[in-house]
Amino acid sequence: MVTETRHPLLSVVVPVHGVEAHLHQCLDSILGGLEAADAADVELVAVDDASPDRCGELLRAYAAHRPAVRIVTLPNNVGLGLARNAGLDEATGRYVWFVDSDDWLPPGSVAAVLARLRADHPDVLLVDHLRVHHDGRLEEDASSPLLRGVDGCVRLAEQPQLLRVQHTAWNKVVRRAFLAELGLRFHPGWYEDIPFSHPLLIAAERIAVLDRICYRYRQGRPGAITSTRSDRHFDAFDQYDRLFGWLSAARPGDAGLRAELFALMVSHLLVVVGNDHRMPAELRRRFFRRVAGHYRRYRPAGGYPRPGGVGGLKHRLVAANSYLAYSALRAAHRIAGRLRPAPAPSPATASTGPAVPAEQPGALAVRQ
Repeated sequence: MVTETRHPLLSVVVPVHGVEAHLHQCLDSILGGLEAADAADVELVAVDDASPDRCGELLRAYAAHRPAVRIVTLPNNVGLGLARNAGLDEATGRYVWFVDSDDWLPPGSVAAVLARLRADHPDVLLVDHLRVHHDGRLEEDASSPLLRGVDGCVRLAEQPQLLRVQHTAWNKVVRRAFLAELGLRFHPGWYEDIPFSHPLLIAAERIAVLDRICYRYRQGRPGAITSTRSDRHFDAFDQYDRLFGWLSAARPGDAGLRAELFALMVSHLLVVVGNDHRMPAELRRRFFRRVAGHYRRYRPAGGYPRPGGVGGLKHRLVAANSYLAYSALRAAHRIAGRLRPAPAPSPATASTGPAVPAEQPGALAVRQ
């Protein structure tokens, strides 16, 4: 007699590197508090990406008495994207959720996700998140309102604003067979989410939205790419090349989609070049020139939806490849920000902070 192997509904893939202080919080937030039926439907695949601290030891101890936890040990550090691929290769669940090991899930998140997966059977399930600052302050993402009011399963053409939701992997729970059908994998380098997240939403026939905070994203951790000054931020250009290469092959005649992605790209790259925590001052001019080069390379022939206000002005300066004018505008904007009195916190904003962080244009929210 052949016994059929039962696979879990959800595989949570957690790449691990240099997060000894946060690892237990992340793992416990995934598996803790689940009722028996939900616990049986979840597996956790932790990938030790040659972590230089005690993470490997902690993972082995954690998995010792937890059958739902499997560990993949990599001999060499490969980076976040390729570590996710290694975890994906070991996942057996119908759906996969990529969770970063320095972040964590609020109580009830996994149960809520499982319920929606069972009810709607989507290709992609989008979830909301909060940013958590080092002082404990919680901040709503500028793109979070775009998730509201979406019922059932939709296609991107029916809810086009979903393309502007944070382009990270961790706010998307994805049907694993759908990933295989698309042939989507993470590429090496920083900003690996760019050519992964957008194609998911573009190709999906069934997108569901769980309008609930299911993820807490830690801000300002030493070692995180958003807190690291490096020339590795130039990897973003290769990732956008991959995205537009995929778009040209998969949707060659969709001018509207190309225009929307182009606007998102320029706004995102402007966030990176203007961020002191990411871009070394001595590299800013060269990065700006690369932004201008991508602007010329990918600008849609029919134009694109350029943002208004200061964001739109920055787009115009990129189009003109005018770094001196951009630099002057950036300096003036920062001086004005320092002179502007800070508003007194109200009960409604004290815990969530401003909806749009500095240097973040409009609702084009960008984690990376």
